[in-house]
Amino acid sequence: MLLVIDSGNTNVVFAIYDGHDQKGYWRATSDSKKTADEYAVWLTQLMALKGLEPKDITGAILANVVPASNYNLKTLCQSYFSCTPLMVELGKINLGLKVNIDHPEQAGADRLVNAVAGYQRYGGNLILIDFGTATTFDIVGADGAYEGGVIAPGVNLSIEALYMASAKLPRIDIKAPSQVIGKATIPAMESGIFWGYISMVEGMVQRIRDEYGTPLKVVATGGLAQLFDTATDVIDHIDKDVTLRGLIAIYELNSQKT
Repeated sequence: MLLVIDSGNTNVVFAIYDGHDQKGYWRATSDSKKTADEYAVWLTQLMALKGLEPKDITGAILANVVPASNYNLKTLCQSYFSCTPLMVELGKINLGLKVNIDHPEQAGADRLVNAVAGYQRYGGNLILIDFGTATTFDIVGADGAYEGGVIAPGVNLSIEALYMASAKLPRIDIKAPSQVIGKATIPAMESGIFWGYISMVEGMVQRIRDEYGTPLKVVATGGLAQLFDTATDVIDHIDKDVTLRGLIAIYELNSQKT
C-alpha cells in the first residue's frame, strides 16, 4: 500500500491507497514544529480504526510546500513505515511533464502535481483552480506541459486581512448572500468576500483564455470549490482528489522498472 502525503501551508493530508483504491484519508493542521513521533501517534491510531497497520505500507510519496516540514515528514516515513518517501522535486524525479516557465525551480510541488493529474483525466488546454491558502490558476497546454499561471490570496486570507486591518469590522464566515447589495455591515462584508471572489475568478479565467488564445476547460479543487461552483458557470468540473491522484501517478511513473 502507498502512503500519500500532501503537505500544504494550512493543512497536511495523509491518504493510503491500495492501487487506486483509497483505504484511508486524514487531514491535520500544518505545523512545521510537529515531530515525526507526534505525527506517528496521531496517524497510526487513525489507521488502526480502519484496520490498517504501519507494516501494510510499502511505499510513500510526499509533496510539500513548507520546507521546514520536510525533515519531520521524511523521518515519519522512515522511522514508522520503513520506507523513504519519493519527494516531488523538479529535476530530481520524473514528473512526466514539461515545465514551460522562466524559473522552473520556483514552481510549487502541489501545482505541478495538479497539472499531472489534470492532464491525465481531462486532457490538455486546461485551467486548474485550487482554492487553498492561496487561490492558484494553473494552465496545462495541449501536450500536457505546465505553462504557468496565477497566484492570488486565498479567500480565508482575505477575510482575515479585512478583520485584522479594520478596527470595527468583525470576522465573518464564507457564505453565499442572496443579494449583492448588503443592507447592513455583515451582509455587505459577506457580499464583498463571496461575490467579489466570484467576480475575480470569472474575470481571471476570461483574461487567461483571452491571453492564451485557445479554449480552455476549467477544473476546480480545494475545500471551497463546491461553494463557488454553485454561483458561477465558469467551472466545468469539480475534482476534490486531483492532488492525490497526481501523486499516485508520479509514484507509479517513477516506480516503473527499466
